[in-house]
Amino acid sequence: MEAAVECIAELGWNGTTVAIIAERAGVSRGAAQHHFPTREDLVTAAVELVGEVQLIELRTRTEELPSGSSRIEAVVDTLLDLYAGPMFRAALHLWVAASTDESLRAVLVPLEARVGREAHRIAVELLGVDESHPGVREMVQATLDLGRGLGLANLLTDDTRRRKRIIRQWARVLGPALPVPVTTGTGDPEVSS
Repeated sequence: MEAAVECIAELGWNGTTVAIIAERAGVSRGAAQHHFPTREDLVTAAVELVGEVQLIELRTRTEELPSGSSRIEAVVDTLLDLYAGPMFRAALHLWVAASTDESLRAVLVPLEARVGREAHRIAVELLGVDESHPGVREMVQATLDLGRGLGLANLLTDDTRRRKRIIRQWARVLGPALPVPVTTGTGDPEVSS
């Protein structure tokens, strides 16, 4: 699976074959095809891995987030950096291929929807916000969409410096736009507007 993701990220959909993946994985083409009879079967499994790895990376990085006033920028940085690595690069190649390949699209669309919902849920949790407040859902989704756009910009050149400035500015905009979590006398969080 890892070899398939690496190949897709480096070679794109058209350049990725079962033979190349098998060679990268250090197995015979026959062994690869025993488990995955077609390239689509192998890539479907790889797509699922990409989604799961992205969510695991996000959950792992959240354990290191600070609390207090610096949390929003750290959360935005964590969410947006999710879209700057090789997993997102592989996902982009698959999205492009799926735009013209019906069978790949049929696999990719529901998986991306599931991963997108989970990333959104985690973002809401990390920001400590209540989506029942007007505009909160849209601000959280705008943050994730911004990350995708910055990930796309990072494909051709290293965009780290510009991305860091945008993250800082977006956190300044996002913080005041979100309801502030407060703690009740019982210690339970409650969101105020």
